[in-house]
Amino acid sequence: MSVIDRYVSREIIRFCAIVLVGALGLYLIVDFFGRIDNFLEAGLAFSRARVYFQLKLPRMIAEITPFSILLGVLIALGLMKKNNEILALKSSGVNTYYLLRPALIIGLAATIFLFLLSELVVHVTLSRANHIWWTEVKKKSAVTLRQKDIWIKGERSIYNIAYYNPQNKTIYKIALNYLDQDFRLVKRIDARQAVFRAGQWVFFDVIEQELNRQDGSYRVASFKERTEPVDFLPDDLVRVVKNPEEMNVTELFAFIRDAASEGYDTTIYWADFFNKFAHPFVCLIMSAIATGLAAMGRFQKNLFISIVTGLVMVLVYWVLHSFCLSLGYAGRLPPLLAAWFANILFGMLALVVLLNAE
Repeated sequence: MSVIDRYVSREIIRFCAIVLVGALGLYLIVDFFGRIDNFLEAGLAFSRARVYFQLKLPRMIAEITPFSILLGVLIALGLMKKNNEILALKSSGVNTYYLLRPALIIGLAATIFLFLLSELVVHVTLSRANHIWWTEVKKKSAVTLRQKDIWIKGERSIYNIAYYNPQNKTIYKIALNYLDQDFRLVKRIDARQAVFRAGQWVFFDVIEQELNRQDGSYRVASFKERTEPVDFLPDDLVRVVKNPEEMNVTELFAFIRDAASEGYDTTIYWADFFNKFAHPFVCLIMSAIATGLAAMGRFQKNLFISIVTGLVMVLVYWVLHSFCLSLGYAGRLPPLLAAWFANILFGMLALVVLLNAE
């Protein structure tokens, strides 16, 4: 690596780190003041809150890193232009595309780092943070024993759900177990599936077994469709179902394969699976866009305009990517396209910007 490469890389890394630390601090402050009241109401010590926010740090870093790369490159190259360093390099025969090399190397390194962070760290720390939030802060008793089978403890009742699809608020293979004061099973309801409609669960293909206290036998009845009051809502199931962010690529793929083999709709999980590969590449794309923007004449003259443009692009990317993922969850877009569409569009934008950089 040449002296120029080392100098440009050092400047880019320095400003990327400054932006990352600043954005991370702001993120933490907002999240802290938004949740600290919940910790105080739950009677937890401040040390427990500190552990919770420490566990959330890796995920915050994963979310902020791509946009820190964009702003860091813009600021570093913008200041070099303002100090006539780029002009000096051009006078020495160095063209604009020479500056692209260190920026792309940093973007590629950030892409690899982000993928490894998500695969090795984020899913573990996020799972532990969510466990603290729901069990210690919210004091909810529902637990997930496996990735699909959900067990929920209600008032003298225990519910088992084989699978939950949050997109259409449908649960499959439900078993509702009701107990008396002596923890004896007095009623059991099994259903093929249930759909949440108008504020209540509607069960289909129901088999009810109710204890006859006189002779100890069970009365069996079946229903095609029936409403049944239970102690959980769709929001409760979203809470206890293992989030795709709490699984790495291998775990999520195994979950999708198992769920699909049992006949469940896995569209929403395929979109998250492909997104695990698409998200890290944002670093590489943003570094290319930032280099092109920093070198374009209209942005060279005003660093403030460059930064504002970068922030606007961050917002546009975030909105577009979230919108495409929503379409993927709903089955309106193929999951692969939903996860990669924003990357493809911004990759084309990066190419156009770089071709016009000189």
